[in-house]
Amino acid sequence: MRILLSVKPAFVHEIMTGKKLFEFRKQLFKHTEVKTIVIYASSPICKVVGEFEIGDIIKDSPQNVWEKTKAYSGVTPSFYFQYFENRDVAYAIEITNIIEYPEPLSLNDLWEGLKPPQSFCYID
Repeated sequence: MRILLSVKPAFVHEIMTGKKLFEFRKQLFKHTEVKTIVIYASSPICKVVGEFEIGDIIKDSPQNVWEKTKAYSGVTPSFYFQYFENRDVAYAIEITNIIEYPEPLSLNDLWEGLKPPQSFCYID
């Protein structure tokens, strides 16, 4: 099973260059069968740019997740802790086997009528 995940363009760049090996989320998808994440680069790009396989998923306090992932977080500590402000739980999805598409694709080319997800949506 795959999901389409909205990611800010600056973070897409960090993923594609290998500097960001963890994607942080406040909420995680419910289906444990999800193995692949398709990356939708949000505005102003608004294209599907690649995909990656899910490695481990870390669930812990924001402080503990940061300690385990900071070397390959692709974000600043201030951004990270602001994102998880007032949260007891943080999720870090390990990014493995990145595939960057040769040409970014529009959502309509792949899935007619699909709207960009706020966070993520199931696509299988």
